[in-house]
This record gives sequence, structure tokens and C-alpha cells, in this order.
Amino acid sequence: MAVKKKETVQVLSTARLAEDVYEMWLATDLAKDPGAGRFLTLYPKNRAALLPRPISICERDAEREALRIVYRIAGEGTREFSTYKEGDTAEILGILGNGYPLDPAKGKRALLLGGGIGIPPLLELAKELGEGEKYIVAGYRNGQLFLKEDLEKYGRVFIATEDGSRGTKGNVLDAVRENELEADLIYACGPLPMLRAIKEYAAKRQIPAWISLEERMACGVGACLGCVCKTVRKDAHSHVNNARICTDGPVFPAEDVDI
Repeated sequence: MAVKKKETVQVLSTARLAEDVYEMWLATDLAKDPGAGRFLTLYPKNRAALLPRPISICERDAEREALRIVYRIAGEGTREFSTYKEGDTAEILGILGNGYPLDPAKGKRALLLGGGIGIPPLLELAKELGEGEKYIVAGYRNGQLFLKEDLEKYGRVFIATEDGSRGTKGNVLDAVRENELEADLIYACGPLPMLRAIKEYAAKRQIPAWISLEERMACGVGACLGCVCKTVRKDAHSHVNNARICTDGPVFPAEDVDI
């Protein structure tokens, strides 16, 4: 089991997957550490950017000791990452956070819902869930689909696009309803409005759901309190209804967070 550490790693490969969406494979023995839904932080070389960028783990190759990340250009830091080439080095801190629980899915039908840049962590999740029945619903802005073929190796994939160019027109829950998908539990990652709708959907149907909260982070290790979310229950240590997404999450039972 690998431990959390900060290290300089080699870039094995990079590629553009869609408009402003890129992938990068990094050489690191952190790939031996399981935990779908966890993340690392990647430090820009431009120190004017100051803070590392949190990026979820898309896939890990333990034998090759390599991690795959997929990210969208959102600012100068991620734009810098898109210029990296094979053989370059990158500074990372990982692996961070808590991932999706796998045991509840044993022998059950799992529904994996991802929206936008919340799609990448579903790939490692689908792999780690193994041979069980899985429905994977990926929501995109338009017909530029990324990771679709990768996801199809590990479950039945359904597509939703905001513009209706591919699959169901609308969001991931529209695709769930259109395809009459039924499941025993839900795993999800994506923008807050999507997760809020999924929480409501799961509660009405009394389906256990785990959601990964996307949030801007500063330190990534719980020190700065920059990524606090409201929770239903009080924290046993601080006695307030707060949790730190970077350390207590990013994955939470949907019923535990007030979103």
C-alpha cells in the first residue's frame, strides 16, 4: 500500500481528448494504492500560480506503476499542464481524500452517474467494482464524447448531451428515465446542481447513494479549511455541521451532506 507523499514524477504520455479536455499518464508507485474516487494535486511549474490543482484519479495501472488523470482547462495552471510532453516532469501530492465504498455494491446493480469532468473518476470505479452489473451514464455538453470507449469495457454505457447531439437530450437523470434504468445503489460525480438532483432522486426511491463533491481546494490536506461543506450531522471533533471535502471526502453518502 502506497502512502501519501509529495514527489516529482515523469510524464509518460499526454493527449487531447476533446475541446479543452486532456489526459496525462504519470509514472508513480502511488498507482499501487486503490481507492476509486480519490485525487492528487498537481503543482504548476509557474510559481506565480501558487496553489496546486486537485485532479481526480481517472485510472491506475499498478503493474506499470502509472496513474492517469483527465482534466479540463479552467485557468492558467491547467493550461500549463496541457503543454506537458512525454519525458517532462511534474510535481504531485497524493493520493488524497476518501473514495467510493465498494463493498455495498457486491451482488447488486450499481448506477454510475458522471457529468462533465466528473466522468473520469467513474472509469477507475467501474474497474474496481469488478464483474457486477453496472449501468454507466455519462453526461456531456455536446457530441465531443471522451472516455466513452474506455467505460464500455466495464459496463453498459448510456449518453446524455445538453444539446441533444448524442444519446438522450438533457442530463444524466433524463437518460436514466428514458432508458428505464433501475439500480440498487448509486455512485455519482459532477457539478453541484447534478448532485443535488441525484440526492433528491435517490431519497425519493430510498436508494443508497454516494456522491463526490467537486470543489475548489487550496492545500488539499485539510489544513486551510477552504473546501468546507455543510453536513447533516455534527462533526465529532469540532461539534459543527461542517466537513472538509479534501479529507472527509470528496466522496460522501448523499444523505450526509446539505447541498
